[in-house]
Amino acid sequence: MKNMKYISTRGEAPAMGYQDAVMMGLATDGGLIIPEHIPDVSDRLETWAELSYQDLAFEITRLFADIPDADLRALIDRSYSTFRHPEICPEVQVGGLYVLELFHGPTLAFKDIALQWLGNLFEYILARTGGRLNILAATSGDTGSAAIYGVRGKEGMDIFVMHPRGRVSPTQERQMTSVLDENVYNIAVEGTFDDCQNMMKRIFSDVPFKNRYSLGAVNSVNWARVLAQIVYYFYAAFRVMKAESASSVRFSVPTGNFGDILAGYYASRMGLPIDRLILATNENDILSRFFQTGVYSLSDVVPTLSPSMDIQVASNFERYLYYKVGEDGACIQQMMTDFSKTGSLKIEMDESGRVDPLFTAGAANTEQTLAAIRNYFREYDYLLDPHTAAGIHVAEEVMQRESGSPMICLATAHPAKFSKAIVQATGKDLAHHPLLDKLSDCETRCAVLPAKESAVREFICELALV
Repeated sequence: MKNMKYISTRGEAPAMGYQDAVMMGLATDGGLIIPEHIPDVSDRLETWAELSYQDLAFEITRLFADIPDADLRALIDRSYSTFRHPEICPEVQVGGLYVLELFHGPTLAFKDIALQWLGNLFEYILARTGGRLNILAATSGDTGSAAIYGVRGKEGMDIFVMHPRGRVSPTQERQMTSVLDENVYNIAVEGTFDDCQNMMKRIFSDVPFKNRYSLGAVNSVNWARVLAQIVYYFYAAFRVMKAESASSVRFSVPTGNFGDILAGYYASRMGLPIDRLILATNENDILSRFFQTGVYSLSDVVPTLSPSMDIQVASNFERYLYYKVGEDGACIQQMMTDFSKTGSLKIEMDESGRVDPLFTAGAANTEQTLAAIRNYFREYDYLLDPHTAAGIHVAEEVMQRESGSPMICLATAHPAKFSKAIVQATGKDLAHHPLLDKLSDCETRCAVLPAKESAVREFICELALV
């Protein structure tokens, strides 16, 4: 058990332990919680390369978590017992690259990897403190169902999940709203995901309200989620480097809220030999524009085939900025205050014209995404969901421009979650999964609210555990 402390990106919240950081979610000063330092594990890579997924998760997590080893092992084993593949996150060679399948959990999305863990972690902490927890979440699609499946029926906690009405796939919506456990509340907001996320952040910033209703976060603002996702970067890199006799790898990551690729950034800083993190967006390209120009500037959200990436304000981006500005909390506080007023911020490029030599960025539009789905099915008999297809399109562009280490593309969801996109790409109804097919006749329950913070607060006040 380690004594890692956690601080805020904005520098005004007191340092805390891991369990307190998990329960707090968002720091009291409005910043994001981060570890006080990043451990260097370069000298352990050779030993770690031979570990199972669960054993690797134990070794990485224990560096950051104040949980006794026996309890930590039990939590990890319980969290990944729900996955349908023995390797948890297998990698598959498809053509000239590797696809890291992150969709073998209960809701067929990469979010399960962190949220099965987080649900058990919340229950573990609450059992020891005797407290209660009201989870407030915003989702662009997959986080909501994964969070719900992670905490449904668990003692001492309720979950309130906001999604933008009509802007998630029908399958994603049904996965959430068909869960009828008494501790689950779904809210369809008449607005965008950014509306949901902004309301969530403002509510969490109201510290008296947050404390009164014991609010907790499962969105990727919660450090526990980022930490859980670091593991599969190590696991995949070890296996691909061994298969290819390579000394390093590249990762392509479909990106919306910056949490998934941020985990890769932390893995690199810990010493994992990553040559390049390739950030892929759809038409909502605020992040790809930033890494190409140094300017992070808002525009309107465009609905696309890949709704989990239909985001403008990426909530985890502040964590990356913290390191980019030299770990200066006061600077981040000022930058984020200015950004909230102007909708724009700027970082100076280096001498080579890059924001960061670790990152390459690109975007895939609808036609390019559909073409990737169509081509990979035709050439390799392999179905991609539209988020993964965007990541593969950008990865292929990079591979055409420059040779390099093996390419690993993160597959963030099972294609059956986006069956309409598969039909549009291939002309055939190919994408099915028994877990999803049986949802079509399920009873559903969901409240519809306007995109007003006051309406969400009233809903919480009426129904939350206190």
